[in-house]
Amino acid sequence: MASASRPGSATLTRDAAGQRLMLAGDWTLAHYTDLQRRAGELAGAIDGDTVIDTHRLGAMDTSGAFVVAELLGSVRTRQLARDDVLPAARRALLQTVGDAMDTYCTGTKRKRDAGFVDMLERIGRALEGTWKQTATLLAFIGITLQGFLATAWRPRRWRVTSLVAHIEQTGLDAVPILALLSFMVGAVVAFLGSTALASYGASVFTVDLIGFAFLREFGVLLTAILLAGRTASAFTAQIGSMKAREEIDAIRTLGLDPVELLVLPRVLALLVALPLLTFIAMIAGIAGGGVVCMAVLKMSPSMFLSMFQSDISLGQFLVGIVKAPLFAFMIGVIGCMEGFKVSGSAQSVGEHTTSAVVQSIFVVILLDALAALFYMEMGW
Repeated sequence: MASASRPGSATLTRDAAGQRLMLAGDWTLAHYTDLQRRAGELAGAIDGDTVIDTHRLGAMDTSGAFVVAELLGSVRTRQLARDDVLPAARRALLQTVGDAMDTYCTGTKRKRDAGFVDMLERIGRALEGTWKQTATLLAFIGITLQGFLATAWRPRRWRVTSLVAHIEQTGLDAVPILALLSFMVGAVVAFLGSTALASYGASVFTVDLIGFAFLREFGVLLTAILLAGRTASAFTAQIGSMKAREEIDAIRTLGLDPVELLVLPRVLALLVALPLLTFIAMIAGIAGGGVVCMAVLKMSPSMFLSMFQSDISLGQFLVGIVKAPLFAFMIGVIGCMEGFKVSGSAQSVGEHTTSAVVQSIFVVILLDALAALFYMEMGW
């Protein structure tokens, strides 16, 4: 009949001969919790001169050997494994656990990165990310143009209902906020112009300032930035939500093209809506500036319109309005592209919506700056 299991114990005693640790009982998994608690109580009390007494040690398995190794450390555990009092199997077990403590249970010190090297690494990653994003955008532009050319000569594949609905959402619904914003910006530009030109006795040329500013730059730029924040984010959220609910996979399963079904109506709607909104923004901005000229400069409406007609040519309007389709195309493409990049979670939808707004505004301002340089070199 097998003998009853004796709980393992560790007793630390001190006498004239020095400090002695007596290990007794069974150091097995059944007593692991009590043994670990006792090892914690003795932690730090055992030094290199402590004598380890194993004469009363009973059974031992891997869990018990691990508690011994935690209590004594890997070096003392391997020394204990050479004690002839212990059976050969137990010595081999202690030797294996001691070696494993050194191999797998030692922490690794994190290498500190040099500040300059870390900065270069961050710059490199940012440039790599920018290059990948640019390549992805160019590829998506190519896919969109390919889809447009594939459906342009096939009227049966036109999504007229979707196109009209998106024109209403992106264009008609944006008219009030855009007109109010442009009117206020026009008033601000007129205030600043009249104040700055008053010191030169040329306050009357505030009319020219308002005309040039809104026809060439502010009208199309304010419209594009507003739609970048309002419409690009909406496109990303709509397509991203469909991607998260696997609706786009269902569209492909039905044999339909997601680009033709989702991207083209949105991009074409912006191509129609943004030039019209730009014209409204120009009119509202000029009206805001005209109100300020009448209130501050005491200029009559007929004089304001007469100066505007004589000093501002039609070419200034064309220089501004010709940028609208390009801005509309880029805003629509970026918004739809970020929607298709959503991975499936709500957090991903939010991240790509933010990315779409930031990218759209950045691209709009970059293209506007390049256009300004081009116009300057051409003398327009």
